[in-house]
Amino acid sequence: MEDNFTKPVLMELQYFPPIQYFTKFILYPQVMLEQHEHYQKGGYRNRCKIVNANSTQLLTVPLEKGKNEQQSIRDVKISYVDNWQRIHWTSIQSAYGNAPFFEHYADHFSGFFDTKQETLFDLNRVILHQILRILQLDTNIQPSTTFEKKPTLYIDFRNKISTRKSNTFVDENFVPIHYSQVFEEKHGFLPNLSILDLIFCKGPEALSYLEQCITKK
Repeated sequence: MEDNFTKPVLMELQYFPPIQYFTKFILYPQVMLEQHEHYQKGGYRNRCKIVNANSTQLLTVPLEKGKNEQQSIRDVKISYVDNWQRIHWTSIQSAYGNAPFFEHYADHFSGFFDTKQETLFDLNRVILHQILRILQLDTNIQPSTTFEKKPTLYIDFRNKISTRKSNTFVDENFVPIHYSQVFEEKHGFLPNLSILDLIFCKGPEALSYLEQCITKK
């Protein structure tokens, strides 16, 4: 990947994205959010990774049945047949209730599990802006204007941060460093979990941590 830190970076919206995702909001002057792609399953668009007493856990937002991969990302609707919101928030409370900054930040997130967004895109968008406020990041954010398979005006970071094991991309501008985690004595240090892990464990030092993880090559 070409490293040109004066260009905007193009990324997809994700559900409580990994720590690596937010380093791009520091590294690049502008972030373009992809709003013209077709939904792709298997990534972080509708899931996030946290860690609990037993192991890492993927929290997945269920989608309405249908051929989502043929739908525009703006049209993919969330299913509320099952009470996944309660399950997600209970899982987050169980995982981070003893984290140093959980009580301070819990109210910043609990509302997402009480209100219902119709589409995945809108849910991820409001979550993103809340996290950026917490991190005090004021990066210039713009929606994409059209779909480009191989953009020339942007650094294409779509699908680079993924749950797919087949994704062999190595991000030379991100090096996770150690911070204390709730279940570290049991699991060891687990890098690049959801940003929730960092915020609940590091609190106001989360932004400084992100800056330390950035390398320029």
